[in-house]
Amino acid sequence: MTTVERVLIIGSGPAGLTAAIYTARADLEPLLVEGMERGGQLMLTTDVENYPGFPDGIMGPELMDNMRKQAERFGTRIRSSDVTRVDFAEYPFRIWVGDDLYHAESVIVSTGASARWLGVPGEERLRGRGVSACATCDGFFFRDKELVVVGGGDSAMEEALFLTKFASRVTVVHRRDTFRASKIMAHRVLEHPKIDVIWNTVVEEVLGDDGVTGVRLRNVVDGEERVFPTDGLFVAIGHTPNTKIFEGQLDLDEAGYIVVSEGTRTSVDGVFAAGDVVDHVYRQAVTAAGMGCQAAIDAERWLEAQRA
Repeated sequence: MTTVERVLIIGSGPAGLTAAIYTARADLEPLLVEGMERGGQLMLTTDVENYPGFPDGIMGPELMDNMRKQAERFGTRIRSSDVTRVDFAEYPFRIWVGDDLYHAESVIVSTGASARWLGVPGEERLRGRGVSACATCDGFFFRDKELVVVGGGDSAMEEALFLTKFASRVTVVHRRDTFRASKIMAHRVLEHPKIDVIWNTVVEEVLGDDGVTGVRLRNVVDGEERVFPTDGLFVAIGHTPNTKIFEGQLDLDEAGYIVVSEGTRTSVDGVFAAGDVVDHVYRQAVTAAGMGCQAAIDAERWLEAQRA
């Protein structure tokens, strides 16, 4: 006899672990497949000071470890592997973890989204030590510092404007001679007294040992290179939702995010989605956790309805 899970959760960021806590407390005995890179983007964040309940802040990995322990305390079973394939056309749903096949009555997808990085020398080494992809997460730590933001879309404009609350100076580096952001956002950046723009330029290297001290820039028109001093680099060139294995299984929008309605319901009855795999607007740990709670309650009510 094949065991059929009541709830199978894919992903172990704030959304997935919160869903696990709620479904476990509802006696649904969830199985959470956390993936080889467990904990989501907060594992790359040093100090988290905006998550409620921690007045002195908490390290990102510590917060995720606490959530994981809390989920296990209520009976969540966790498998540290990647989901390699899903089949939502058959019921119970089929989910492959490596070469192992699982069946599930309901599924909660919380695979998150990955920030796009520049892929230049020094960037990965200095992540969390001056290199960031989230101004609302890390901007507070750069009070009275000079910062560089890379990008030309609305996200980059939002990051730059937000950082002016803390930084003494913000410089936007963009590879073209015009922004692709909306006119109103571009206008706000261009008119802001604390923001400068360097056009037709890309970052070739991030400099520094224990923290960012500067970036090596290259002008794409004449090829000229120079070192630009800065205390931090914020990369704002977009996010990629981790939805590749769901293509052809769930409805996705043009950017690849899972489409949900009536809370966290996806296009397949019995499959729910939460967190950054759905949300391309807020992308915060607390909003992801809230959606994880919603998905758990939606799944619980849906399972009850099937037995009515």
